[in-house]
Amino acid sequence: MNYRKLYAQGLLLQLKKRATLLCGKKNLFLLVLLGLHSLASSQKLTDQIKINQVGYYPTSSKIAVVTGKVAAYSFCVVSADGKDTLYEGSLGNERKSAYSSTVTRIADFSLFKKTGDFILRIQGLKQSFPFTIKNDVYSELAKASLKGFYYQRSSIALEEKYAGKWNRGPGHPDAVVYIHPSAVTDDRPAGTVVSSPGGWYDAGDYNKYIVNCGITMSTLLSAYEDFPNYFDSLKTNIPESEDKIPDILNEVVYNLRWMFTMQDPNDGGVYHKCTNADFDGMVMPGVTKGPRYVVQKSTAATLDFAAVMAQAARIFKKMKSQLPRLADSCLKASANAWYWALKHPSVEYDQARLNKEYKPAINTGAYGDKKLEDEWTWAATEMFVTSKNKMYFEVIEQNINDSVTLPSWNNVRMLAYYTMLRFRNSMPKYATEMVQLMKQRLLKIANEYLGQVPANAFATVMGQSKKDFVWGSNSVAANQGILLINAYFLSGEKKYVSGALTNLHYLLGRNATGYCFVTGFGTKSPMHPHHRPSIADGIDEPIPGLLVGGPNPGRQDKCHYLFSEPETSYLDSDCAYASNEIAINWNAAMVYLVNAMEALQFELGFSENNSSTTTTLNK
Repeated sequence: MNYRKLYAQGLLLQLKKRATLLCGKKNLFLLVLLGLHSLASSQKLTDQIKINQVGYYPTSSKIAVVTGKVAAYSFCVVSADGKDTLYEGSLGNERKSAYSSTVTRIADFSLFKKTGDFILRIQGLKQSFPFTIKNDVYSELAKASLKGFYYQRSSIALEEKYAGKWNRGPGHPDAVVYIHPSAVTDDRPAGTVVSSPGGWYDAGDYNKYIVNCGITMSTLLSAYEDFPNYFDSLKTNIPESEDKIPDILNEVVYNLRWMFTMQDPNDGGVYHKCTNADFDGMVMPGVTKGPRYVVQKSTAATLDFAAVMAQAARIFKKMKSQLPRLADSCLKASANAWYWALKHPSVEYDQARLNKEYKPAINTGAYGDKKLEDEWTWAATEMFVTSKNKMYFEVIEQNINDSVTLPSWNNVRMLAYYTMLRFRNSMPKYATEMVQLMKQRLLKIANEYLGQVPANAFATVMGQSKKDFVWGSNSVAANQGILLINAYFLSGEKKYVSGALTNLHYLLGRNATGYCFVTGFGTKSPMHPHHRPSIADGIDEPIPGLLVGGPNPGRQDKCHYLFSEPETSYLDSDCAYASNEIAINWNAAMVYLVNAMEALQFELGFSENNSSTTTTLNK
């Protein structure tokens, strides 16, 4: 739908046919001025009204945030054609945001339940970006975020019938990959050729990293474990969509098969990454022909691999007819990786040090990690839950007193909590006390999140600490949402999912930048992500369904940002890799969050089967 054209037509109808009300105020002169002003600027809607640009479920909370000084005391919801004022409410008191100079006022229209397409108006401002209210309102976004992984596939061509105008050639075949001097063993000397095809490009670059695959694969596999019935029927139009395996698992398998190639069959250790020596330029995959390498094995990569394989084994064990022997292969690979890690418990991938010893120097993403207790805990947990072997539980016990925080690629302890608590009702008795401790800790974090929402200028869980605004801050928001959904599983209390929903609103536009941070969605979304295919393909629109990094005051890319405060330091430029790159671990968190909302919408009463509710003007 061409909303902007529709707005202009609607305003013309207003001026020609009737002297309607602006939020119930009978003022024809004001209307004419508003109409002329809006028509003249119909291509420049205001982002001063921060709103979820995708939309809302009919009975969920609906909040917009007005930024800057505003003289008006009220707002109204208007039909998308501009003809009918449907709801009126009062603006909240002015408050200052904690992590920028932004001043906000809340417009709460949660009581408005009519379905359709709407805009928000406030006297003295241009109108808001459009939004929709309906059941399944995030359905297309949910599919697109998962489909984003298809667009990241290495080694195969993306056909037009699946990729649309973003179709492309196969990119890096990775049939000839060299053992880097840092990865030498007696069985595989430097220069040995191995094959490592498939998998996903990690981010905006064309390399493949085991460590970041760890949290990515876990998040996708966990999404399936938490919502199997939902994902069993979700189709995303990928080449495997017509088989008998859910599309989310088809996507997982594509990367899983690459991961197998990264394990040395001679000893079970796992190479840290498959990579060029240097980052490719902003070109399409396959244009550059530089040699590819697998580099030193690391304990972090090997334990992440072990964890993923153990989790995959228990899922694919139930799909033996569709994927014969895959579960057995995963379990064997997991055990072999574990035993390598026991022999090499603290091998760090220190790229700077290795570059002093070995050539060619490797200058792509390091994913170095000095603290490995969390990897040991996570790997042991996945293997314990899958095998019920007590020796793994003893490793979890050794590390249970370590603090737990929101998960990230280099701190995966919370992933262990999610898995133990997911299977809490089938744990042996000797694990009962530990499960209870994990539950208490997770709920404590969740309650702290909810307790600070009222003080937040954007009424979200996200942004309660300056530490939220880091490289990949949008994944912080998405992962906070995942934690809150896990709190719901433990407690049955709807408030936790409502809290998670505030962060989805944040990601889709209710934030200090006014951006909907997912490509291809919303009125104001990233057009220039740091993502080589999106920049080099000659297509104006970036590949859809990709979550960009988000505000990052560190600005490590040294680009020129218009804003530098924590919650506004975002730049929509391919230069700005510190805030506008995409990454598979960030997208996985988005996949979980938005699909969880779609799966839970009816259970929690956010949507109703008779969604054609009519709501009268609330005066």
